[in-house]
Amino acid sequence: MNLRDQIKEAGVIGAGGAGFPTHVKLDAKAEFVLLNGAECEPLLRVDQQLMEYFPEEVIKGLEKARQHVKGKKALIGIKEKHTKVIDKLERKIKELQVESTVEIKKMADVYPAGDEQVLVYELTGRVVPEAGIPIHVGCVVINSETALNIHRAINQDPVTHSYITVSGDVPNPLTAKVPVGMKIIDALKLTGINDFQNHRVIDGGPMMGRVLESLEGSVTKKSKGYIVLHKDHYLIKKKTVTWKQSRRINRSACEQCRLCTDLCPRFLIGHSIQPHKIMNASNYLTPNMNHLKRVQLCCQCNLCELFACKSGLYPQRNNTFFKEELAEHKVKYQPQEKSYKPHEIREYRMVPSKRLVARLGLSKFDEKAPLIKEEVRVDEVIISMRQHVGAPSNPIVSVNDEVQLGQMIGRAPDGSLSASTHASISGKVSSVEKDFIVIRGEKYV
Repeated sequence: MNLRDQIKEAGVIGAGGAGFPTHVKLDAKAEFVLLNGAECEPLLRVDQQLMEYFPEEVIKGLEKARQHVKGKKALIGIKEKHTKVIDKLERKIKELQVESTVEIKKMADVYPAGDEQVLVYELTGRVVPEAGIPIHVGCVVINSETALNIHRAINQDPVTHSYITVSGDVPNPLTAKVPVGMKIIDALKLTGINDFQNHRVIDGGPMMGRVLESLEGSVTKKSKGYIVLHKDHYLIKKKTVTWKQSRRINRSACEQCRLCTDLCPRFLIGHSIQPHKIMNASNYLTPNMNHLKRVQLCCQCNLCELFACKSGLYPQRNNTFFKEELAEHKVKYQPQEKSYKPHEIREYRMVPSKRLVARLGLSKFDEKAPLIKEEVRVDEVIISMRQHVGAPSNPIVSVNDEVQLGQMIGRAPDGSLSASTHASISGKVSSVEKDFIVIRGEKYV
């Protein structure tokens, strides 16, 4: 079985973001494989700790990916402030004798350093074309946990757990390896918080994450963290404003100062998106959406909305609205340029992470969230069949079946963009639905 098939069999997907199936991403030839270890979202601590505690496994997984796509270099993007982690990686690279193919690239502590297209530019000097993906400039991007899972897939160890950080307004912020399908509320309680009456939870980082409407969901293979904040915190209030409210505010108060454009990371690498013009267009909605097509270049980093705008407006929300309108009208942006030149002002428009954290009102929560060594055990998991981009996996077990940890319970449909799913605990299948499977552990068997 080759590497692609091993990764597919193990159900490896992008451990963060949209969760693109990794076996498909690596089914290409590329000059560079980039390890996204920037982890630019404030308060999340997964990637940096995986590189610190599992440097050999991460490097081996990265190197195997490079060999598979026939790349000439594997580049590790990591913020220069993580000196301890960098030292460990450098020593391990020498020990594994892969200095000729694996290289560390130090990055500034700015947001959004971990944006895929920003990372490509920072590490290779290449600009991904508008509406393009990294492979268009000879690059494949994976993150630290995905590299770790590639290494484990080679050893026939499927993806059954996810590493998450739980931080914010909690007694003991932490990072933990938890079973896929673990109830979110149980993951939150690992930090010592039990009463959520006056708190809300952001799924993901504080910039791009969404506020959960309920805590009844479960952890997926692409979950990266949860931020717990008081319900009256500025960030919670900002993120829970309705579209109707945000549109009314946008239309009444935008000064066309263009700060949202001047700090937009995609604008700064040479793309033609200009959020301030999209804000202006919100006053003049017409059936013809062609002049708004550039909004599809928005990466939804939320820098415009949560940092750049001094008037407290909602440019990112505005972009999302027009994206949905364009999709409904089946209008797609077609790039006009063939080459892109980053703006001269770019180096003066980078947003330091500390300033961003302060602006978000999170400084007192910006602390370590150490990886706990104890195994997290649960009695029941609810495992989604839709944890990735593409078609859901098809259940291959039935109610009352006994399953073992690591056993495949959902298979990727043949010929489809999908990923297989595995049991994250041993036990008995108690429910099989189209979109999820429930497994109860030994306590209930």
